[in-house]
Amino acid sequence: MEKKYPLPPFTLETALEKIQLAEDAWNSKDPERVSKAYTLDSEWRNRSEFINGRDQIVSFLTGKWQRELNYKLKKEYWAHTDNRIAVRFIYEYQNKQGKWFRAYGNENWEFDENGLMARRFASINDLEIEEKEREFK
Repeated sequence: MEKKYPLPPFTLETALEKIQLAEDAWNSKDPERVSKAYTLDSEWRNRSEFINGRDQIVSFLTGKWQRELNYKLKKEYWAHTDNRIAVRFIYEYQNKQGKWFRAYGNENWEFDENGLMARRFASINDLEIEEKEREFK
């Protein structure tokens, strides 16, 4: 059986490790790499989109990073329980027209016993910014 360490139940230390691993994977902008952290039938709500399973995750992320150029993400611990972690995040990206945006949001994650994320619920808001306002360079 496929396992993704650290495994639940989470401590503060292992929750922080899981968050950093997720941040690193997303910043790789590699949809296949990111998808490996999720169960085969993982359920997502990303903004107003509902995504189910690794194939849809890969497809969604491929499109995302074709539209969101120069993407850079930072995740921050919010809370955790035995098999759940809540994070808040900020990321910046540039669209194909050259405009910069900063996205703010919260995610709620639920993991199976093998450390794979079974459910991900993300609420995200975008703010157009000037290039000089960027925090991530």
